[in-house]
Amino acid sequence: MTSTRERQRAAARARLEREMAERAAKARKRRQTQAIVGAGAVLLLVVAGTVWLATSLGGDDKKQNAAGPDAGSAQCAYTEVPKEGRTKQIKDVGLPAAQQKNTGTQTMTIDTNLGPITAKIDRAAVPCTAGSFTHLASKGFFDNSKCHRLVTEGIKVLQCGDPSATGNGWRETDGTGGPSYNMAEENLPTDKRPAYPDGVIAMANSGQPGSTGSQFFIVYGDSQLDPNYTVLGTITGGMDLVKQVAAAGDDKAFAQQAGGGHPKKEVTITKLAMSDIQG
Repeated sequence: MTSTRERQRAAARARLEREMAERAAKARKRRQTQAIVGAGAVLLLVVAGTVWLATSLGGDDKKQNAAGPDAGSAQCAYTEVPKEGRTKQIKDVGLPAAQQKNTGTQTMTIDTNLGPITAKIDRAAVPCTAGSFTHLASKGFFDNSKCHRLVTEGIKVLQCGDPSATGNGWRETDGTGGPSYNMAEENLPTDKRPAYPDGVIAMANSGQPGSTGSQFFIVYGDSQLDPNYTVLGTITGGMDLVKQVAAAGDDKAFAQQAGGGHPKKEVTITKLAMSDIQG
């Protein structure tokens, strides 16, 4: 009897082991099938994603190429000053449009407490700078600001365009203000001698490329400056007013730095406007 029961137990164990082995084999096969299917699905997604990415990028390239400057326009880069690096002298009135007209001429009219000063601007020569002035003027950016610097020795210039130079008297920060963006220099007079003759209006900068902002200077006598400053245009009226201010002299406030000082005969810009010349 004992022998028969042992054989029965052995047979039962053998059946159980076979069933367990079969179940394990089926489970392995199922896992392999799932792994193959899963890998195939991942591969399919990768391929589909690659195709989509290539198609999208290709499409974007075509769109970008197609979205170049319109005829009669220039593509301009106005680089925003980081907000954490802005001082109180920075006046934020937004950015000009990236595409700017590069044909035709404009008249800049600077109304001052002494009378109007006018200049002719050729947009073909300075599309981005002219576009910036048009934008700033439309926002009243220059209104009620003072021309803060006059230089009568070495170079002969009256400098304006700092929106923070306002009110009574002068401050140490006068001359440090501007818009919330900078732009590249244009129309540099590298082939002119002198580079900045009497009657030119040009843009000031910090001395570093791409640092042009809103400050500009009117040249009232041939000036031997290096050709690093955008020539904006030519004065067409009001030069007599500038020379009156020059004749009154300056207070030498900047004599130990950039030269010159605040003009003793104050010039306040009541309004600056840009208008297209018809014809």
